[in-house]
Amino acid sequence: MLSAFGRAFRTPDLRRKLLFTLAILALFRLGSTIPAPGVDYHNVHTCLSLDKNNSVLALVNLFSGGALLQLTVFALGIMPYITSSIIIQLLVVVIPRLERLKEQGQAGQNKLTQYTRYLTISLAILQATGIVALARSGRLLNCTDSAGNQIPLLFSTSVFRIITLVVAMTAGTAVIMWLGELITDRGIGNGMSLLIFTSIAARFPQQGSAILQEKGATAFVIVLLVGVLIIVGIVFMEQGQRRIPVQYAKRMIGRRMYGGTSTYIPLKVNQAGVIPVIFSSSLLYLPQLLAQVWTSNTGFTSFVTTYFSPNNPDWVYIGTYALLTMFFTYFYVAITFNPVEVSDNMRKYGGFIPGIRPGRPTAEYLEYVLSRITLPGSLYLTAIAVLPILALHYLPGGSASGASQAFPFGGTSILILVGVGLDTSKQIESQLMLRNYEGFLR
Repeated sequence: MLSAFGRAFRTPDLRRKLLFTLAILALFRLGSTIPAPGVDYHNVHTCLSLDKNNSVLALVNLFSGGALLQLTVFALGIMPYITSSIIIQLLVVVIPRLERLKEQGQAGQNKLTQYTRYLTISLAILQATGIVALARSGRLLNCTDSAGNQIPLLFSTSVFRIITLVVAMTAGTAVIMWLGELITDRGIGNGMSLLIFTSIAARFPQQGSAILQEKGATAFVIVLLVGVLIIVGIVFMEQGQRRIPVQYAKRMIGRRMYGGTSTYIPLKVNQAGVIPVIFSSSLLYLPQLLAQVWTSNTGFTSFVTTYFSPNNPDWVYIGTYALLTMFFTYFYVAITFNPVEVSDNMRKYGGFIPGIRPGRPTAEYLEYVLSRITLPGSLYLTAIAVLPILALHYLPGGSASGASQAFPFGGTSILILVGVGLDTSKQIESQLMLRNYEGFLR
């Protein structure tokens, strides 16, 4: 992979694309450090140093590269776009009109992308309003001064200031979408994925330093070793696939013969990607968020603190996390891969699986293989999500409350990092191979 990057920088047009991508990523990280208008930057950082165990918004904070709790211009990060993309993807399955748009090719996909943008802006307005409301009431970061008074995060709580802050954060989300599309069109790789990659990677130095200071060198070395083992396992599983052979019959169209070729359908072991982990993590954060908002009900708050607190992961929390991850793996694979549609497309173009009749038997065979290959995929995603929590919870010198420290090689983050890294390196290698063929033909 490193040799591919070296050869890419020696190729003029690829070098321009890589430098353009790096410039956009640097601009994105710059916007993640600029405070939004009306935010008291000094008080925010004081509260962050006092309230290190705030994990209610940890998932959104992870995807924003730590910008959320700092209330910067890019505080919402890419999370509204991820959420809207998942919602549109789910609605395509249940709304016939959206399904017809998907079948229309590039024109329909452009329309779905437009709907995703509109939904992203709507979600950004809702999320920005909620975050500003939490910051205004003092529940975003729980911190008080020596006299016991709440430290204000905003210079002013007037309606004009609040609206300005919400508009600035929503505009920041729109700019992030634009930056991601610029990378996709003029750079290398998928722009949105690279922005997420940058946000997560930006948190690693801070998290590693915190573990080194709080738990010592032994725990830090163990975390690094566990992280390396997780990366190796993820690369091995992400590359694993079941290849279903497909044979196309020969057809005469006019005076030319088509078909007669052999190919395969690649069914990945992890067909669902990182989406199940995101779904289960989001659902597990809901009880914490409700307990923080619904403070009057002490019984519910005590129950959530005892059984569903990421700061002190109980076996109920870990078991629920594992079951939700397995459920969403099967659910997401079922709605994204349609064996009947694949079978109909194969029959339309004269394709068949050797030994399997076209039509319904082919769809049943694909469903049979997919259901069995999804089981190891769901177990793999569950292990990646749960094992880091267990490893950090039982580290030498750690206590129950010590597990609150964010694990830098957690399931969601490392899956995204490895997946985006593999995809980007493959795109660079394909670009290099294309240019080598062009030079050979010339």
